[in-house]
Amino acid sequence: MSRPVAVTIVHRYLMKEFFQPFLVNTVFFSFIFLMTQILEITNMVVNYNLRLSRIVLMMLYTLPFFLQFILPMSVMLAILLTFLRMSGDNEITALKAGGIGLYQLLPPALLFAAFGCLLTGLVSWYGLPWGRTNFKQLALETAQQHLDALIKERTFNDTFKGVMLYVSHMDPASRMLTDVFIEDQRTENIVTTVVAPSGNLLNDVSRGKVVLRLYNGMISQVDVDRRSVNTVQFSTYDIALDLKPGKGRAGISTSKSEEEMYVSELLHHIRTAAIRDSRYYKLLLEFHKKFSLPFACMALGLLAVPLGIQFKAAKRSYGIGLGMGFFLLYYILLSAGWVFGEA
Repeated sequence: MSRPVAVTIVHRYLMKEFFQPFLVNTVFFSFIFLMTQILEITNMVVNYNLRLSRIVLMMLYTLPFFLQFILPMSVMLAILLTFLRMSGDNEITALKAGGIGLYQLLPPALLFAAFGCLLTGLVSWYGLPWGRTNFKQLALETAQQHLDALIKERTFNDTFKGVMLYVSHMDPASRMLTDVFIEDQRTENIVTTVVAPSGNLLNDVSRGKVVLRLYNGMISQVDVDRRSVNTVQFSTYDIALDLKPGKGRAGISTSKSEEEMYVSELLHHIRTAAIRDSRYYKLLLEFHKKFSLPFACMALGLLAVPLGIQFKAAKRSYGIGLGMGFFLLYYILLSAGWVFGEA
């Protein structure tokens, strides 16, 4: 057998060997990362009584965020474990004896790392915005369909942004409220207090808001700057409650965050930014993050080659530990850079 043919066979063999641990690692770490969301999912099930299909969708939508970290780790471990096994089985020694040098083992590792870069890039560039957008929409729909779960009777509810709500009784079927008290502090230096004997919860799906319609009540408005108080009685009064980030569980933003933007959208906002404020730098950080995470596959994959070849079976655990140490160091530095960038 000629040497080029032997090298080609070895390259195919290595590529085949890389994929099995890669798939196992990806599935395993995806399961571990999803388990970190179990408390939040349990909270949604308890509060909203979600169907299994919605829970599965929520887990699916959160998966791209985890995959952009899992895939580089899986690429590194796949290459590392493959070369560790080959070293332990003396396959590396046999290849050397057959005239195949260590440098000739690099092309398959480079190709596999490039495959990991492309896969992570697709997840980061397209999967993450898709997942974040759909997860937020699903969470918003869930909150709107289960408004009765957001409000507790005889409790001061701070679920909605800038609004404190107290209800003596609520009928889940008709969503009728009894003895309603509202303190609205959404306007700066103005505190508005609304009291009504009855009210009704309505949905405004188009604006992502909840409308609370009150009947035969009274509004008291205190202006702190002017030191004045205005009192108005009403027969019907509608107050909009935002499902936006606040103190409560329904904190769902209707504006697009950095992670929900595609690369083209990030570039557009960066180039058209009038001032370089905190929002500008967050967009810039997210843009660079979409390329730094895929590149981790190449850096960590190349690092795994010498680690796997150097440590034999007796030192296999040490080699894996060292590889994981480099992996953690990379993401610690990445997180530190992210924190310093936001500061």
